[in-house]
Amino acid sequence: MTGAAAQDLTLPPADRGHCVGIAPQGHRFADQTAQGKMAQGETIVAIATAIAPQQGSVGIVRLSGAEAVAIARTIFYVPGQQPWESHRILYGQVRDPQTSRPVDEALLLLMLAPRSYTREDVVEFHCHGGLMAVQQVLGLCVAQGARLAEPGEFTLRAFLNGRLDLTQAEGVADLVAAQSTLAAKTALAGVQGKLTAPIRQLRSTCLDLLAEVEARIDFEDDLPPLDEPAVRGQIAAVRAAVEGILATAESGELLRTGLKVAIVGRPNVGKSSLLNAWSRCDRAIVTALPGTTRDVVESQLVVGGIPIQVLDTAGIREASDPVEQLGIARSRQVAQAADLVLLTLDAAAGWTEADAALYGSVQAAQAGSDRPLILVVNKIDLVEASTLAQLALPPRPTVYTAAAQQQGIDDLEQAILNAIHADRLTPGNLEFTINQRQAAALTQARTALCQVQQTIDHQLPLDFWTIDLRSAIAALGSVTGDEITESMLDEIFSRFCIGK
Repeated sequence: MTGAAAQDLTLPPADRGHCVGIAPQGHRFADQTAQGKMAQGETIVAIATAIAPQQGSVGIVRLSGAEAVAIARTIFYVPGQQPWESHRILYGQVRDPQTSRPVDEALLLLMLAPRSYTREDVVEFHCHGGLMAVQQVLGLCVAQGARLAEPGEFTLRAFLNGRLDLTQAEGVADLVAAQSTLAAKTALAGVQGKLTAPIRQLRSTCLDLLAEVEARIDFEDDLPPLDEPAVRGQIAAVRAAVEGILATAESGELLRTGLKVAIVGRPNVGKSSLLNAWSRCDRAIVTALPGTTRDVVESQLVVGGIPIQVLDTAGIREASDPVEQLGIARSRQVAQAADLVLLTLDAAAGWTEADAALYGSVQAAQAGSDRPLILVVNKIDLVEASTLAQLALPPRPTVYTAAAQQQGIDDLEQAILNAIHADRLTPGNLEFTINQRQAAALTQARTALCQVQQTIDHQLPLDFWTIDLRSAIAALGSVTGDEITESMLDEIFSRFCIGK
């Protein structure tokens, strides 16, 4: 890493005596082996775009490391007098240096350190898409000494070189995986450091408090008494801020993983028609014959910014056909695993004993959970309004639809959003969200802050205050990566795609 790439992120004096290893950029490692990731000088290469036969007009092969430019000069022929300057696009051919055989006609983008994603020299070959061109370019790079990158290794180097902190790096992964506009918005907020700023401010406050307490321990006779009410107030404020950030965890998980919705009901109540109407395509076969659906049919939708996996299940009834029995067994499993169940019934048939039995089994499967259930009264176009008014239904949110006529879909979506309290997910209410790892670290910080408050309440010596303050500081530091272990890095970046 070049000196220009380094960033002054050194830790406050209160932290220095408790480190096993300090990375050049100031990230604190709990084990020495993590620094090996900083020391490696290998040039890495990977395909940075999705590739598939006969698809994709452009494929990108990315190099990063000290030898990236030298490898590019070896395999890329540039006609004319095009200068090899940073942040310029060159036109030419990728050639096999052993035979001079052209492999592809391509563009080359050169980004020299520290003005690159990894803060190392980065070269990108913009080749023709598909399979063969990018695979051949990748092979030539490896033959010239580059190593195939591990999942997320480009972003890992960006983190270790001070280009990104850990919340920004995780935001990159979330942005790539985003399934809705709102998910992309909150992920981009993470990339832009909107979570980093408040976390580092809270950690800074705790470090200042720790310094004040330790000063009273070491120089008790030379300093005025500690302002205990002020310390209490600061700890309470930090704890409240941590709890406010923790409150975004559930919304963040919903935006990242989406909602699994199961459509269940007796045979021939219109479950498949409902799926087709909702997804606006013929995802499921629809006939008048009960038991047509034998397996789970799914469709991916976005409702109110939330990714939703809709699962149409086989009609649940007593069946003698072995294939239908398997489908019914899967239907019950899907209903148990779903985040939300749409129990569908036929308006013309009304609330039958079979519906009541199915409702009871769904309730039993969801015992002890708060997963919502919505009743969907389908085929309302076949009955009079007075008949609907006389239906004796359980006290559950109810939606009336005529799936074959595309009626009631908007009401159904609104009922789902109401059931999961989606008003919390509006852009005005949700600037950023946290993931499970960050939530676990913040929970540890909250617990440590609670323990500090209890320590003060019990009038224990100041030495006891420092123990829990350090725990809170360490937990907050693990969110941003100011304090990190190699195992944590491996766990986080192994979930990235190769090439990012």
